[in-house]
Amino acid sequence: MTRKKVKLAFISDASARKATYKKRKKGIMKKVSELTILCGIQACAIITSPFDSKTEVWPDPEGAKQVIERYRNAAVVDGSKNVNQESFMMQRIAKAHDQLKKQRQENLEKEMTLAMFKYMESKTLPEDLTVEELKEMNRLIEKNMKEIEDKMAALK
Repeated sequence: MTRKKVKLAFISDASARKATYKKRKKGIMKKVSELTILCGIQACAIITSPFDSKTEVWPDPEGAKQVIERYRNAAVVDGSKNVNQESFMMQRIAKAHDQLKKQRQENLEKEMTLAMFKYMESKTLPEDLTVEELKEMNRLIEKNMKEIEDKMAALK
């Protein structure tokens, strides 16, 4: 037999609200207990009640303190995953800078490849190339020559 769907809304009847609170509290405590046993983890539950002045703590106040202290220490140690808006944006900016650097390198390589092909076609070097660009073109030519030699060796 299935239960009917519970409407999640404030229970206006005080006695019904108190009875529901007690049942749900018992269920939550049981779930936390089962979770620690089945999964072999440390867990605690702290429930304050508007009906009692006594706070319910599972497994006991000392065990709850140990779990909370372990959580606080873990949050400090593993701060790389805990980010706020500022650190998140700084990470995104750093990532964008890296992508920009890679894209600039790719563009430079493509420009040098085009210049290399123009040189091969006309046998004259472009006059507006700097020393660094000439060095980059030389590196690119050597890289291409090495690739050609490797392909020829593979075909033999």
